[in-house]
Amino acid sequence: MDAPAGEVWRAWTTLRGVRRFFAPDARLEMRPGGRYEILFDLDAPPGEQGSEGCRVLSLVPEMMLSFSWGAPPRFPGPRKQMAQWVVLFFEPEGRRTRVRLFELGWKRGKEWDDVYDYFDKAWDLVLRRLARSFEQGPIDWKDPWPPRG
Repeated sequence: MDAPAGEVWRAWTTLRGVRRFFAPDARLEMRPGGRYEILFDLDAPPGEQGSEGCRVLSLVPEMMLSFSWGAPPRFPGPRKQMAQWVVLFFEPEGRRTRVRLFELGWKRGKEWDDVYDYFDKAWDLVLRRLARSFEQGPIDWKDPWPPRG
């Protein structure tokens, strides 16, 4: 990312930061056990808006963040299990920051394979939006980049 580690860290750990690149809203409590709920679809019913129920697992300010994660509503089995977790590392490289993202906790089976394929694309988009937000400013959630469809 074309930004210092502190700025990239704040993008993932503050409401203003999350709204900049990740989703239109969130509920964050940046402490172990605190909420890490990223809300992608504010018009959906409660429980289907995003990562409701996800929690911060661990953090080292400006270095590492981990949180529980679940599948989107269209994958009800894996979503119910809330089995995944994400670990992010923020590595300063001068005025830039390398972000390494790992999603863990995968299970076996067709539906899990489908969830893996979904997140393989979704995390790529999230990281591209993060980089773009530092280059060109916050994502416009009324017309998110890249265009849907």
